[in-house]
Amino acid sequence: MRILAIDPGYDRLGIAVVEGDPSRPALVMSECVQPEKGMREDRLAEVSSTITDAIKKYAPNALAIETLFFSTNKKTALGVAEARGAILAAAGLTSLPVIECSPQQVKIAVTGHGRATKTAIANMIPRLVALPKKKRLDDELDAIAIGITALASGFKRR
Repeated sequence: MRILAIDPGYDRLGIAVVEGDPSRPALVMSECVQPEKGMREDRLAEVSSTITDAIKKYAPNALAIETLFFSTNKKTALGVAEARGAILAAAGLTSLPVIECSPQQVKIAVTGHGRATKTAIANMIPRLVALPKKKRLDDELDAIAIGITALASGFKRR
């Protein structure tokens, strides 16, 4: 099973490819994409093409994405919602099944606790999957955690 996992964002997009079974996940790749500042439609096109390229390159069985949770900053929430739309459209255009993971599901899958902090999740990820040494932003770590969660969800290939 190979999962393309996305932490959706308008300014930063976490992307990871995780494969294997839930007891032994393996990281194939991870990165944080930062679309160039500019027109909204150009930024969303970059998000969509980044996802489409990753689907073509890594041939995942499914795309996992974090569900949108409501934020007090409406402008940020709107941008994330638009990025999710671009990501989901890319999955739809390639007929890739989508697994949606709530923040609480991710916390439980990675740490065993539904109220875990971002720090607790970041500390657990290297215990669950071997990470090559490099500096990672939170968005990239979140994408890895989403991939681990999707593997643990028991999604079956079509």
